[in-house]
Amino acid sequence: MRSTLLWCACLVLLFGCAYSGQVLRKIKENVFRAQNQKAKQHLLQHSATGHQPTYRVKEGLIRQPLDQFDSQSTQTIPQRFFVNEEYWDRPDGPVFLYIGGEGAISELSVLYGHHVQMAEENGALLVALEHRFYGRSINPDGLDVVNLRHLSSRQALVDLAAFHRYISERYDLSSQNTWISFGGSYAGALSAWLRGKFPHLIYGAVASSAPVKAMLDFSTYNQVVGESLTNEAVGGSDKCLGTVWEAFAALETALLEGNVTKVGKDFSCCEPPVEPEDQAELVQSLADIFMGTVQYNKEGGPLTIGQICDVLTNKSEETQQGEGPYSRLVNLAMIYRAAVEEPCLIISHKQAVLELQNTDLKSSGFGYRQWYYQSCTEFGFFETCEDASCPFARMVTLQSQMELCPLVFGIAQGSLQSRIAFTNQFYGGDHPQTQRVLYVNGDIDPWHKLSVVRNGTKEDKDRVVLIEGTAHCADMNRAGSQDSPALRKARQEIKRHVTQWLKSAAAQSV
Repeated sequence: MRSTLLWCACLVLLFGCAYSGQVLRKIKENVFRAQNQKAKQHLLQHSATGHQPTYRVKEGLIRQPLDQFDSQSTQTIPQRFFVNEEYWDRPDGPVFLYIGGEGAISELSVLYGHHVQMAEENGALLVALEHRFYGRSINPDGLDVVNLRHLSSRQALVDLAAFHRYISERYDLSSQNTWISFGGSYAGALSAWLRGKFPHLIYGAVASSAPVKAMLDFSTYNQVVGESLTNEAVGGSDKCLGTVWEAFAALETALLEGNVTKVGKDFSCCEPPVEPEDQAELVQSLADIFMGTVQYNKEGGPLTIGQICDVLTNKSEETQQGEGPYSRLVNLAMIYRAAVEEPCLIISHKQAVLELQNTDLKSSGFGYRQWYYQSCTEFGFFETCEDASCPFARMVTLQSQMELCPLVFGIAQGSLQSRIAFTNQFYGGDHPQTQRVLYVNGDIDPWHKLSVVRNGTKEDKDRVVLIEGTAHCADMNRAGSQDSPALRKARQEIKRHVTQWLKSAAAQSV
């Protein structure tokens, strides 16, 4: 293992798992950069004042079987991990495992966040494992379809079990060392599933914003987006949502009437939306502004729900009095582009497909090709706009997203439903039969619809924390002065569960 300076940090990735349009992906990247900068600033400030130890986090690579289920295969894949021993109460202190999801991890995974605060309080060894096929945990030809067949949540869970064995041997751990797993979004689901499939290895699991139920047509995503835009507690209003409906209806009418040149100019598209596929990309991109803002509200995105609704309801300084809904949507798109420093709005469907087909690791970026593969083979999670609850234009269809599976990966559309059904049968969907798994969600986060949001019975009656007015994975961040009372209370509840699990494990080992 080699060491890395604590402030040489990469992105803290808390992806909202799904295929998404190009604007939503851009918003995600902005959120990750903002969170990364916030984390680095915190670490540097504490280092300068002597509160944060100038400790070198250990980074390493292990070789895992490329196919964990084929004992005859000799092919391997590298997997990156990080270890922070600073707070560990040797030799019997607990182990806090941070699980990587659909993106790269960094040393911040063991240096920053609520789980790190709890590790310091409980004398835990901090370890983090990057997901296979993401970040640096991939072979040079890993993005080829023939190799992507080894990318799955089931392979990832066995990787985690093997990593458990590796760390246990390296640090001479025993049954006295209680393991608790943490993860957010897809990694939150992995945290829950790891506890369910390997209960003898993981004593308890925190699953933040974890979509444990696979779903082909995730139309309820945009239902929650609409509901959140009316939530006055986070800056929404009925008038705001009403304006969204009217604006997209006007946009759809303009496109149907063939006014593509004017529409392209109005929204500063990089090229006129002449083809139907490009028109759908335009609608998706504009819808993404709302979707990304709701999912990451006040988590570092370019806009907040309150700011969007101010523009749409004539409360913003940038909005001219008397403007109609369509003009306000045009104005919002301009404000968004200025915030992310985009000269024009990319609406090329051909370009989006080419990006998914690109197998060059250097341009793989945030792992969108890999995640779309998992969407086609395991989860679906296609955010559509074809039912009555969606406030956007009906051009965002299930078919338009499913057809990319055979186009990009050669996966038959007809197989998707059975693949998703298997995932839910294998893991239990949103009715898992597991104990000591804490499901944490924000109620304005659309992903809470696919998580566990109701307490169970008997031993599992206290398994849910639903945070009012809170977005995706907000609980995973380090506590801050701007946190809402509901978020502060939720972190106390998470802390209570983790403390209780550790006490219970200690009592059982006596």
